Amino acid sequence: MSNDEAFSQSKKRVNVEIRQMEIDDLPGVFHLGERLFTSEDAPNLYRTWDEYEVIGLFYNETELCLVAEANRKIIGFAMGTTITKPRSAWKYGHLVWLGVAEAFQRSGVAERLFSNFLELMLEEGVRILMVDSEADNTPALDFFRKMGFDKSEEHVYMSLNLDEQLRIYKKRHASGRE
Repeated sequence: MSNDEAFSQSKKRVNVEIRQMEIDDLPGVFHLGERLFTSEDAPNLYRTWDEYEVIGLFYNETELCLVAEANRKIIGFAMGTTITKPRSAWKYGHLVWLGVAEAFQRSGVAERLFSNFLELMLEEGVRILMVDSEADNTPALDFFRKMGFDKSEEHVYMSLNLDEQLRIYKKRHASGRE
């Protein structure tokens, strides 16, 4: 039986602690995110899950980075930031990443992470909390609606795959033609 299967079978009995992320948690958070946020599942994400994203959020706003831990294993995380616009009295919050190991999804861990994150936003004086998701990510959209998000704004993000142009560019430069 794998670790995830063992955790899955005992998730109802396991004590889950939500706490502030520490530097030693970064590898566990990063690897969990690698499993959850793949380019195959979300090829058009404008934010990419990589070490720079994770370290940047942790370094810039450590207090807004949380982990869920069970049996000394990272099973979830929430990472965000705040935004203050010039000439605006409002402070905005952005929940950038929220992830829970598959074995613990639908067990209340995401709700607890979000609740703790929301508390941090209130302490920071945030007036509007934002989150974004792909339009076809129904589980995420349903979750955020359940958490009280009610105003969906539609934005169009377009992408251009440059693989073919990059191949031609490299071939042209390798042959010495400009």
